[in-house]
Amino acid sequence: MSIPYQMRGLGTKFIPGVILLTWFTTLGLPTPVAGQETLAPARWETTIQEFEKQDKTNPPPQGAVLFVGSSSIRMWPLKHCFPDLPVINRGFGGSFVEDALYYADRIVLPYKPRVIVFYAGDNDIASGKTPEQVFHDFTTFVKKVHEALPKTRIIYIAIKPSVARWKLIDKMREANRLIQDFTRKDARLTFVDIDTPMTGPDGRPRRELFLEDGLHLNDEGYALWTSLIQPLLRETPE
Repeated sequence: MSIPYQMRGLGTKFIPGVILLTWFTTLGLPTPVAGQETLAPARWETTIQEFEKQDKTNPPPQGAVLFVGSSSIRMWPLKHCFPDLPVINRGFGGSFVEDALYYADRIVLPYKPRVIVFYAGDNDIASGKTPEQVFHDFTTFVKKVHEALPKTRIIYIAIKPSVARWKLIDKMREANRLIQDFTRKDARLTFVDIDTPMTGPDGRPRRELFLEDGLHLNDEGYALWTSLIQPLLRETPE
């Protein structure tokens, strides 16, 4: 993500800490701290309340396809990409897997979704969490959902390979491996490998799929994701 116009030309060492903190908060990014991040899910309370206000004003349909997770979900133009399906977008940028778990009672379970499309883990690894922590948080999320909604399918989109976070790819792939192995044990779970189609012949992320920041997807990137997810949303499990 690029530096706001007002801050361009200023090295971050010249930006007062309070301004930098405000910048990260405004953009919905995890606040940078030394070492591993331990950010409380409560930092998203205002965002969750906004979702709840939307639900009261315009109640979403029950049994829809719920997309939940971080900014890759939030920025996905779902109604354009899935015009024939009832979809709900509950992505909040900068969030971790544990945040979706924490707020599941408010922005997941009430909708009684037929399918959940889940993308998170990217920010977790970038914040210093281990692949095992991401795996644990995801399996706990699955358990919570299936205790309340045993028939709901959950589609996990693998942590993407990105230009901006390429140095973390080994940890991201380990988290993906753990989650993929877990999904193989339950017919209600599906793992979507986006690592392979998003990686070019040189073994690195395909730059043409990303915005200028090298982290978030552009239209071509979302077209690829949509092509992989759309067939899965039309499947009827046994």
